[in-house]
Amino acid sequence: MLSIHALAKSYAGPRPRTVFSDVDLELAAGDYVAVMGESGVGKSTLLNMIAGLDRADSGSIRLDGTDLAALDDDALTLLRRSAMGFVFQAFHILPYLTVAQNVSLPLSLLGETGDEARARIAAMIDAVGLADRSAALPRELSGGELQRIAIARALVHRPRLVLVDEPTGNLDPESARQVLHLLRDCMAADGATGILVTHSHAAARTADRILVLSRTGLSEQTAHPVREST
Repeated sequence: MLSIHALAKSYAGPRPRTVFSDVDLELAAGDYVAVMGESGVGKSTLLNMIAGLDRADSGSIRLDGTDLAALDDDALTLLRRSAMGFVFQAFHILPYLTVAQNVSLPLSLLGETGDEARARIAAMIDAVGLADRSAALPRELSGGELQRIAIARALVHRPRLVLVDEPTGNLDPESARQVLHLLRDCMAADGATGILVTHSHAAARTADRILVLSRTGLSEQTAHPVREST
């Protein structure tokens, strides 16, 4: 489903530096991996490259056989809208829209606004446990509730690939635990492939595998994660 081969990224300038090189990754549909690594090693950069927001110096990224390097900016935008979902640490919930309106955004961008879309929106909001808050504005929600809405928005259009960047950094431990298990369960329900970037070992243990990014590539953590019970 996702194939990354010999990916490399560096930055020029007065102090040129290599972010990483020789990154290889193969993920099948439904795989869920966590990527860890030291600060500054390029974890978020890797996510941006997989999303087509940043270009590699060399190597390739293929999503369902499509080489991202062969797509122009417009084609990459359409691919992100249809095939990818994003969950961020900062939530990025629009403050002047209700919960339902925020969740509807990916479907609206795809031109899906009919009864089926409305049913899908309601089902996703219910799936994250906030059916009674559909008409609420973001200022009326807690941090954990905002992240739940971000998950619903990321998955409402049934993306094939979900990219998750430090989703619990703004949450208390109990909210973080609930959000992480909710995210995993919602992705599994739709068979989505997921990549979680995190500094948190507790967060990483909710994935199927833990990978460690260094300047010389990705390696698998030797100890298999033990999932916490829900």
